[in-house]
Amino acid sequence: MTSNESKGERTVAELTLVIGNKNYSSWSLRPWLALRHAGFDFDEILIALSTNGTKAEILKHSASGRLPALRHGELTVWDSLAICEYAAELKPDAGLWPQDQAARALARSVSAEMHTGFTALRQHMPMNIRSSFPDEGRKPGVKEDIDRITSLWRQCRSRHGADGPFLFGSFTIADAMYAPVVTRFRTYGVALGEVEQAYADAIWNLPMMKEWAKSASDEPMIIDSAEF
Repeated sequence: MTSNESKGERTVAELTLVIGNKNYSSWSLRPWLALRHAGFDFDEILIALSTNGTKAEILKHSASGRLPALRHGELTVWDSLAICEYAAELKPDAGLWPQDQAARALARSVSAEMHTGFTALRQHMPMNIRSSFPDEGRKPGVKEDIDRITSLWRQCRSRHGADGPFLFGSFTIADAMYAPVVTRFRTYGVALGEVEQAYADAIWNLPMMKEWAKSASDEPMIIDSAEF
């Protein structure tokens, strides 16, 4: 046993992120991006969603029965935002939250709103990275969700985005939380203003985002409910 282990500390090499299909699982994408951005070395276990054996496989890794889940030694952290917060605690110098207190409060607020809100967008514009459905998903409530999201993006960029292309300048958990929305806007052909489009492009052009999208495009699994 090393001195670190004797103090109850865990090494980065012990991290395993259990995720769902990369093409469809927006919740899996969020902590994956946060972990990659922070420079963690972690293993991945991918569980195919919407199959007869999905729930049983997930329960092997998380008692919540949902993905994603992060295993760190004997500890399991579940829920996307909780995993992102845990990563920020493990690597406080990675900048996963803004340093400025006011910016950090806003970043947490917009992340929490993404975590709990935008039900219509989730339901009618499910994440499907490799497909294009420009005429689909325009159901009641979706436009209001889109307008609220783009308003938040403009607010963050105008107040705190001067030092980089992301919501708070440099990449943070807030960007990880909204990255799946960027893919949705691409898939469903949502027209964006100049500020929002520039932000969406910055997210989409991240090398780690390209890596995830490539894996998503190579997946053989199909979830009928996310296809039109």
